[in-house]
Amino acid sequence: MKKIIVNGKPCTPSKVVCVGRNYAAHISELGNETPTEMVLFTKPNSAISESLNSFDGEPLHYEAEICFIYENGGFTAVGFGLDLTKRALQSRLKEKGLPWERAKAFNGSALFSEFIPVQGKDELSIQLDINNELRQKGDVSLMLYKPDEILKEITSFMTLENGDIVMTGTPKGVGIINSGDQFTGSIAVNGKQVIDVSWIAE
Repeated sequence: MKKIIVNGKPCTPSKVVCVGRNYAAHISELGNETPTEMVLFTKPNSAISESLNSFDGEPLHYEAEICFIYENGGFTAVGFGLDLTKRALQSRLKEKGLPWERAKAFNGSALFSEFIPVQGKDELSIQLDINNELRQKGDVSLMLYKPDEILKEITSFMTLENGDIVMTGTPKGVGIINSGDQFTGSIAVNGKQVIDVSWIAE
């Protein structure tokens, strides 16, 4: 089972639960309809990786996300995450009305920074730079569904185990991963950076 680091200690999530279409500008950039209810999908523990791949049968796309660790009924830690997507495959599956798992839940499709104790969920913001150029930036105020709403909806029909990860959706600016690109992600609280992580795409 794959592990992440939470509050300086190894943790083994049983699963990753992801919110889709949670930023209006991202919905527009992909030409999707705004959902009338929360879009949720899951990634297995096997999706977690420390390596950022640029290709897996087709070019991969990046999506930067504010992520939370669930523990004892609430979100207790926050981190930066990358949700990797096989966009061409996802588009074909959507056209046929089929599930997205082949395009979203493959091995290596989820990368995470270390997680630290959460402070002020509603004051969180995220930024992704690629090769020192800003690509994605957003904050909780731009979310269609805020963290507490997300937690309530997920737990209304699914059991979250301690250590599970929840990814809350991506702001606009998604795109293709190129081998050799340097990805630098950060999370801030009230504008003060609290998390910084980087990867080189392979």
